[in-house]
Amino acid sequence: MIYLIGGPSKCGKTTLSKKLSLALKMPRISTDSLQSVVYGYTDKKDIAKKFPWGAIRRQTKRSNDAAYHKYTAKQIVAAYRAQAKSTFKAIEMMAVSEITDGNDLIIEGYHIEPRLAAVLSKKYPEKIKSIFLIKNDEAKFVRDIKKTSTPNDWIINRTKDAKTYSLIAKMICEYGKFFENEAKKRNLKVINMDDNFNKRINEIVKILK
Repeated sequence: MIYLIGGPSKCGKTTLSKKLSLALKMPRISTDSLQSVVYGYTDKKDIAKKFPWGAIRRQTKRSNDAAYHKYTAKQIVAAYRAQAKSTFKAIEMMAVSEITDGNDLIIEGYHIEPRLAAVLSKKYPEKIKSIFLIKNDEAKFVRDIKKTSTPNDWIINRTKDAKTYSLIAKMICEYGKFFENEAKKRNLKVINMDDNFNKRINEIVKILK
């Protein structure tokens, strides 16, 4: 079985994939790793077009304050989606290879969009399970992120201006609406993670098992 876990950053994909990996005793991989491989084989002249969020991060010296005050939530979501599209083929090849070899694998990351999950589910209806995690409450997101205990958290470590937290929350919730709408169009499961985070993670593990 191939488990696909998608959704915006900071919605619980990594936490869920780790718990599911332990529960099912199967390997997991982040689509960030697959993106790195694709990036390494991309012609330099196409890098900015195919990986625009990476280009923005370099331009703004990885400062959330600089990036989120310069670019709108819609622009940043579009940049993330462009990178997801550039990584689609690698994710598909990974899933198909593991299915062909009879292996189980958990693949998680924002690069997994409902459209890709639907394509794989249609080809391999008995071998694919997918779920999408989102958040919609911007105010709660800001409150929760300030209390995070995650080591090297990309939001906390790269944010100096408190106003930026709200801009990040707006982007993540707007990105979540995209995932929610696209998942519902394709009858794929989407879970809101705003409340009772740990309880929901445990419930999802039971559902997927």
